[in-house]
Amino acid sequence: MSQKPLGWLGIARLGLVQTALGSIVVLTTSTLNRVMMVELALPAVLLAALVAWHYAVQLSRPRWGHGSDGGARRTPWIIGGMGVLALGGVLAANATAIMSASPVVGILLAVLAFTMIGAGVGASGTSLLAFLATRVTPTRRPAAAAITWIMMVMGIAVTAGVAGAMLDPFSMQRLAIVSGVVSLGAFLLTLAAVAGVEKAGEIEVAETSAPKTDFMVALRETLADPQARRFTVFVLVSMIAYSAQDLILEPFAGLVFGMTPGQSTQMSGVQNGGVLLGMILVGAAGGMVGARGQGWMRGWTLAGCGGSALALMTLAVAARVGPGWPITPTVFALGFFNGVFAVAAIGSMMALAGEGKGRREGIRMGVWGAAQAVGFGAGGFFGAVAVDIGRRMFVEDASAFGLVFALEASLFVVSAVIAAQIGAPASAPSTKLKTGARHVEA
Repeated sequence: MSQKPLGWLGIARLGLVQTALGSIVVLTTSTLNRVMMVELALPAVLLAALVAWHYAVQLSRPRWGHGSDGGARRTPWIIGGMGVLALGGVLAANATAIMSASPVVGILLAVLAFTMIGAGVGASGTSLLAFLATRVTPTRRPAAAAITWIMMVMGIAVTAGVAGAMLDPFSMQRLAIVSGVVSLGAFLLTLAAVAGVEKAGEIEVAETSAPKTDFMVALRETLADPQARRFTVFVLVSMIAYSAQDLILEPFAGLVFGMTPGQSTQMSGVQNGGVLLGMILVGAAGGMVGARGQGWMRGWTLAGCGGSALALMTLAVAARVGPGWPITPTVFALGFFNGVFAVAAIGSMMALAGEGKGRREGIRMGVWGAAQAVGFGAGGFFGAVAVDIGRRMFVEDASAFGLVFALEASLFVVSAVIAAQIGAPASAPSTKLKTGARHVEA
């Protein structure tokens, strides 16, 4: 019995899982970090270490992907991962509140919370994207990548805007309540989204009785593919560039532009609104190009990298000018080009996932997801450490932030060079859905 391809409704429903995931992550990796750094006056390197740790935990993504490949269904992995993520989000907010009275206890609880967040994102996100890579026809992959990521950014943007308004006037108790409401809502949304999507009648029977490939064998075979290795390097470098501003943008808004926690959180919503628009643009165009679009997606990836580099250089100028600079349009432009880059890269990832030998979608998605996690963790840590060093060297906040933004722009240029070397798959993609594969992505 062959698997039935996902229709647009099924793709949109799975996109709701990304919405739920984004709504939790935006509070834990953005708002909580701003509160720790500005309200609690903790060093940026501590905050970066916590977020870097949650990305380090995501090095388990290939294992999650391989495990999901060998199972009969993926939805239990998605639900279980989201449950762990939601609990981690609640614990992280309460740990931050505890830090104000007992820093050591609060930090220890935060380490546990960010471990749960990393494991939850890895299990749910990898299994979800593997499901999409397996069950979406090649002609719909660019649009599917856009839909799912647009819905994730919508979750981030809406949560940032609504939670930002609810956080003012700010208090630690209010922070804990808002985080709990968001986490519970995200988990319930996930349950509703996946209910009935993976029907028993659509499961590939032969697949569940086939001999299972050892994890290390599958991993070695994946890394032996030159195309997969090159794409892994691209993901690593581009994610460092993409994430270096994540932990410092809201503190930058507070320290250089004098914004309140609510205002800086709302600014983050504006940035993600730009990401949303960029994704919509690429996704709509990708739907018209269809399965012929590997080279086309590479072109959009280059445009996204170049535009992001230009926006970051503009942000470096804004750091020097200060409050008189129109910071909101600048941040929106950065988000827009980040969105263009993200959807084009994810679309390429979904197309390349099915090019490996045998049932390898999950393990390939897991490897790229692990590279993405390392890039995010290294980027966030690098950005925070560079700001700390810069603030000591220059004795002013503006120069420190401007330096990091400029270095981040240079990494996007390097990413564009690597992306230009990634060619189309050796064989033309089939318009028929593969039926012997169950796999995972980040």
